Amino acid sequence: MAEAARRIDMLDTAPRFTAAQADALNARFAGVATHEMLAALLREGLAGRIAAVSSFGAESAVLLHLIASVDRNVPVLFLDTGKHFAETLAYRDELVARIGLTNLINLTPDAEVLAKRDETGLRWSYDPDGCCEIRKVLPLAQALSGFDASFTGRKGFQSKTRAGLARFEIDTTDAAGRLKVNPLADWSADQIEAYFKATGLPAHPLVEQGYPSIGCSPCTTKVAPGEDPRSGRWKGWDKTECGIHVEGAASELPPGYDPAF
Repeated sequence: MAEAARRIDMLDTAPRFTAAQADALNARFAGVATHEMLAALLREGLAGRIAAVSSFGAESAVLLHLIASVDRNVPVLFLDTGKHFAETLAYRDELVARIGLTNLINLTPDAEVLAKRDETGLRWSYDPDGCCEIRKVLPLAQALSGFDASFTGRKGFQSKTRAGLARFEIDTTDAAGRLKVNPLADWSADQIEAYFKATGLPAHPLVEQGYPSIGCSPCTTKVAPGEDPRSGRWKGWDKTECGIHVEGAASELPPGYDPAF
């Protein structure tokens, strides 16, 4: 009897989601309250394996609280860059306990990459894009390889580059076709403030000191009244995003990447 042909394993390289699927989700949830949308998304598994990416910054508590009200075990990815304000790390721990998050995952830069590309720890001062790549883009790209989608806290009012942001879009940082979900895309600053008051959530301690948008300490400055909330990020540089939302930023990073610099 002829030997059975050996089964050849095939890798599925198709995108996890398509633009048409993102559009369909935007249409389905148009006008639907945020909490209701999150409940349907998580309970029906519409986004597959999903994680929240949080900076534990000025407004992060709102989205984390909304997600936890549906499922406290949703993975929360925090990029522990080694350059955060001490206040941010303390606020992270306070929110995790206060909201009852059960699946916080701290992502840190690769030690060998840091040694090769930022031995002095001062790359932020002459190459902020390179610093963000090492400390944010690369660690997040590796972590997200295990997920089909991610929640972000981006909002349209935060800057001109985020105006008109959709609730659902395709993550274009690489070719995986992950779904990017922005539950607060159409929220206003007044709505954010009202949610804090209604829930009694604690504010990030640096907000009252003039920091409406908070990133790593070397690259975050205070914002004057009337300025764009994100104008204090990378002040003096032609840079508005860290890179984790920039098209193609992680396109050369396959799952389980082994960077060689």
